[in-house]
Amino acid sequence: MSQYFTLFNLPVAFDIDESVLDQTYHTLATQFHPDKFAAASVFEQKQAVMMASTVNEAYRVLKNPIDRSAYLLKELGIDADAPEHTAFAPEFLMQQMEWRETLAEARAEHDEQVLIKLKEEIIEQQKQLYMQLQQDFANHAYEEAAVQVRQGRFLDKMLQEIQAAMP
Repeated sequence: MSQYFTLFNLPVAFDIDESVLDQTYHTLATQFHPDKFAAASVFEQKQAVMMASTVNEAYRVLKNPIDRSAYLLKELGIDADAPEHTAFAPEFLMQQMEWRETLAEARAEHDEQVLIKLKEEIIEQQKQLYMQLQQDFANHAYEEAAVQVRQGRFLDKMLQEIQAAMP
């Protein structure tokens, strides 16, 4: 399953060289762009479309630290996104509730400054979470990494909701 890492010629690890990822993506995207196969057989055209799709999906997964973590964990037989994993630490649940309240109030009052401040706070939490993920993978603490993935999914969703609420 580590085909995404293999496709991009990257080591199977949380820490990746994003510049290599970006450069390889552009090379692969150009190489397999369907327009390059316009004069090819129908079979070759379909192959190019499938390959372009795989390249795009692999890039999306590897570019995002949360998706990359979930992908790595799946390699290890841990499904961080499994529906049965719904338990969170009480502190994180309290923090979620506070953020949701702040977001709801800022939406209702169309308060862009509060939204900006909340966005900055969530981004800072993400940075800390990514550092924790880096440590978890380095220490082979995969169950802890799975918890971080679930929390990271919430933070990603919060950022999307904040962005949607921005005027």
